Amino acid sequence: MREFDYDLDYKSLDLRAQPELYRVGRGEQGVLLVEPYKSEILPHWRFATPDIARESSEAIYQMFLDYLADDDFVGADMARKFIQMGYTRARRYANHKGGKKYKGAVPDDKKGQSGAHGREELPRQEEDPVKAESARIFKVKWDECRENEDYLRMKKEHRERYKDVE
Repeated sequence: MREFDYDLDYKSLDLRAQPELYRVGRGEQGVLLVEPYKSEILPHWRFATPDIARESSEAIYQMFLDYLADDDFVGADMARKFIQMGYTRARRYANHKGGKKYKGAVPDDKKGQSGAHGREELPRQEEDPVKAESARIFKVKWDECRENEDYLRMKKEHRERYKDVE
């Protein structure tokens, strides 16, 4: 599997026009970089309360289905990533007041990368039931994305079609 390419100039790229440059990568890689999808999906991404999470996850899931219907795998994968990020961020806020998982600031050269990078992890708090419910709502939609047969077929086709493109 080819990793997500963080070296591309995402500020000037339109990956709808150049899907051959898109790599799925792992998890949420590139979720806040890939245009025009970031600008289309991000305004709908919210998880503060279960009602907001439900509205957000349903709107983004409908976008996921619309991208699939338009034969736009990159858009569908980006919608899936935003749904996944709704789950992971809501879980982080459920476990850590204010959403901070680590002590200290993230160095500028480490922004956008996952993991502690040598920072000390903060202790978990008692679970916030509101954020935990928001996470559960996003998890249901994330599972629906990952099990969608059209998505799985298109993901396989995308990887096969562009595996040798540099």
